[in-house]
Amino acid sequence: MAEQTTPHHPRNRLRAGLAALAAAALAATSVTVVALTTTATPARAAGLSPFDIAGRGATVPFVEQEAERAAYTGTRIGPDRRYGTLPSEASGREAVTLNAVGQYVEFTLTAPADAMTFRYSLPDNAAGTGRDATIDLRANGTLVKAVPVTSRYGWFYGGYPFNNNPGDTNPHHFYDETRTLFGTTYPAGTKIRLQVSSTAQSPTFTIDLADFELVGAPIAKPAGVLDVVTDFGADPTGATDSTAKFQSAVDAGKAQGKTVWIPTGTFTLWDHVVVDGVTLRGAGPWYSVLGGRHPTDRKRAAGIYGKYVAGGGYSGQIRSHEAGGPSRNVTLRDFAIIGDIRERVDEDQVNALGGAMSNSVVDNLWLQHTKVGAWMDGPMDNLTIRNSRILDQTADGVNFHWGVTNSTVTNTFVRNTGDDGLAMWAQSVPNVNNAFTFNTVGVTILANNLVTYGGRDIRITDNVTADSVTNGGGIHIANRYPGVNGPTAVAGTITVARNTLIRNGNSDYNWQFGVGALWFSALNEPIQGATINVTDTDILDSSYAALHWIEGQTSGINLNNVRIDGAGTFALQVQAPSQVSFTNVRATGIAQATPMYNCVGGSFQITQGAGNSGWYSANPYCGPWPEPQWGNGPSTPPSATPTNPTTSPTPTASPTPTGPPPSGGNLALGRPVTASSTTQTYVAANAVDGNAGTYWESANNSFPQTLTVDLGTARAVDQVVLKLPPGWERRTQTLSVLGSTDGSTYATVKASAGYTFDPATGNTVSIPLPAGDRRYVRLSFTANTGWPAGQVAEFEVYGGTTTTPTPTPPPTTAPPPSGNLAAGRPVTETSHADVYVAANVVDGNASTYWESANNAFPQSLTVDLGAAYPVSRIVLKLPPSSAWQTRTQTLSVLGSTDGSTWSTVKASAGYTFNPATGNTVTITFSATSQRHLRLTFTGNTGWPAGQLSEFEAYAS
Repeated sequence: MAEQTTPHHPRNRLRAGLAALAAAALAATSVTVVALTTTATPARAAGLSPFDIAGRGATVPFVEQEAERAAYTGTRIGPDRRYGTLPSEASGREAVTLNAVGQYVEFTLTAPADAMTFRYSLPDNAAGTGRDATIDLRANGTLVKAVPVTSRYGWFYGGYPFNNNPGDTNPHHFYDETRTLFGTTYPAGTKIRLQVSSTAQSPTFTIDLADFELVGAPIAKPAGVLDVVTDFGADPTGATDSTAKFQSAVDAGKAQGKTVWIPTGTFTLWDHVVVDGVTLRGAGPWYSVLGGRHPTDRKRAAGIYGKYVAGGGYSGQIRSHEAGGPSRNVTLRDFAIIGDIRERVDEDQVNALGGAMSNSVVDNLWLQHTKVGAWMDGPMDNLTIRNSRILDQTADGVNFHWGVTNSTVTNTFVRNTGDDGLAMWAQSVPNVNNAFTFNTVGVTILANNLVTYGGRDIRITDNVTADSVTNGGGIHIANRYPGVNGPTAVAGTITVARNTLIRNGNSDYNWQFGVGALWFSALNEPIQGATINVTDTDILDSSYAALHWIEGQTSGINLNNVRIDGAGTFALQVQAPSQVSFTNVRATGIAQATPMYNCVGGSFQITQGAGNSGWYSANPYCGPWPEPQWGNGPSTPPSATPTNPTTSPTPTASPTPTGPPPSGGNLALGRPVTASSTTQTYVAANAVDGNAGTYWESANNSFPQTLTVDLGTARAVDQVVLKLPPGWERRTQTLSVLGSTDGSTYATVKASAGYTFDPATGNTVSIPLPAGDRRYVRLSFTANTGWPAGQVAEFEVYGGTTTTPTPTPPPTTAPPPSGNLAAGRPVTETSHADVYVAANVVDGNASTYWESANNAFPQSLTVDLGAAYPVSRIVLKLPPSSAWQTRTQTLSVLGSTDGSTWSTVKASAGYTFNPATGNTVTITFSATSQRHLRLTFTGNTGWPAGQLSEFEAYAS
């Protein structure tokens, strides 16, 4: 993890300095190789690829092929996981070295392609500046082109943060990647060969893998955009610096409300371009390329940055045009930043993306050869990085640093980072509700594939990690690094679900023992009061231990449905007191006969549920560290296993879709909705919010489950459309549809059947219904082949117009119910951020909350009591946790008997929420008869949004 503004502390504080490897110094042009010479073509089956895992990880536009699985001459190296060896940094820990003219690796296309990216290694030169060479690209034996390759971006030495001196110890970061367009499209079956034409420039060429894709033509220029070339004079040849031209373009784009267009070209930038309130878009990452570095001021280089926040995560010099952050409403899409960073200097701001960006999106970027792909210095909120590639960084892939909230990296491919692949570091200011989802992170040279240092309510789900090389593992949860303590420490619910870890964990060259594939550290302070749920996770072929506890006490860890298949040392490596529950945790292929290492005795407290096997020992091992034994893991991907699997009825065939929904609009959109149960933040309201990216999920392993929408009045309903998030894998849900006019008596409208949600058809199912009047429409779920719960992202109802008058509300003179009149009642909002929906304020749980869109006052929250009742007091709450510091929210209270005409019940005033008094505010007023109560927020000193965890209303 690159710490950008202060000297970096050693990654492991048990030892003060970096220890040299036992293997001692390795020459700059020679590393230890385990070799098998062959003249044969297809190599034996290698280890699992990250792309062997269905339904998890990123969906990428390329097909990856490993060199050792292709046809080749030359020498296969590996498998070897010893740090400092050439195969240890290869994907799968194997590669092919070519060291003579004519030697080659030949791949056979499995799909049409017009481009390739290949990962390779050349030796360093004696000066440590790298060497340049070319390798021939041939198609079906015919020369296509000579492709330039280099070692200028690899080969680091010595202790952290490393140097480029071949005379030092500890050589590493051997590989680089390059890409090339073929100039034509080759069909499946074409033989694509990388062949040595000369060894004069480089004595060896080691090929790790190749990614083949069909790029297609550039994206066409949209109408009405500002063009950096034709409108502002940027140089598409890269011959001159275009920084000022780009800056003028994005400033004009913000002022005029127009998108800024980057046409096809290679553009040189000697400094950051600072963006705010603008869309910067290119013709595609293979066509619109930014790069460059200042020729004399080497701490300046190409990058797109948001404005810095004063007093925030960046403490270096802030120039005037970089001040006033965070930037807001930025979109960056469809271009590449390929830099020229060849060393690691943590203080230098030479990242592809940086600064602070709130309410912003990064989409389909290619980030390569910079220090960090995206180092984001908060405070900032609601940044999404998606559909991108981050390659060949000297430090992290992404780091959410210092008060980054509600932000996500999703469907992004990361490879060959010099430090953590994807990281969150809650230094000094809490990171809250961030997520890493559906990413593939491979070959992390130092540290972890995925990590959260501190943070509250963090989600790490549906990822694939592979091949961490040293000083880290696949996934790490930790109270480590400066500023991670107290309110910034691990807190709330940490969700680690549906991840696959392959060949993760490795020897730590400081500690001189192994780090686990999934590991927990409480170095700064104990992890306590948090709930850490690790579910439905596969830990495969771990280099050392599969699970690891170290550096301080941890508690609240729950492991459920975890498969450990292959570990180089132990299933569990226990070096710190902890309290952990295990349910359905199964271990096989453990190298040591005693699968558990524990030198802390009874202070490691285990709670065992059902279904455990293979990892527990009543007499665990405690002694010298054994040598790891590799290769115990699977060579084929494991089959999917649901949480605590249950037998479900065999679904009937999915009915034929009936085509697009009828006209007239979705009757269920934004309507009150209830569920028999929910899981975590996947609440029923998500099913009617118009966003297929959010979803409802019932309690797991507890069928049947129901989801019911109130259309507000009886409607002639003839079709239901159900959706799941578009990136989910195929599954069949068995369900029936019921209807009611009064919410009490239900009749079956559509009998139970299996409906298949397929991502190839948008994960959408249409269910035709016999025409009839229904106010309430209910789905009743009894099975799901993809997950043991009911799941719906969108529940849409279509049909005719109103046919039954709106029922007369109950008399206003009816005696009010006792207690909180708002509990469980329908509630609406002007907006919400991420998963913080309005329904959270009436669920009786002060730990869940609603949050409006940020920086967009006024915002309102309205509850329908169902009838007009006398009300004289409301109670408002925020989460009681001390992590929610004192804040004052300015708001007014309004009332209505009909939901149309509103009167002020309590004029606008500031109300202070203080954790010392439970973060609770009581507002009293003269008794008034109201059916609808509304809060209108106009200010919040703690966060630029309306926030509320409970909205309670009382008669007295």
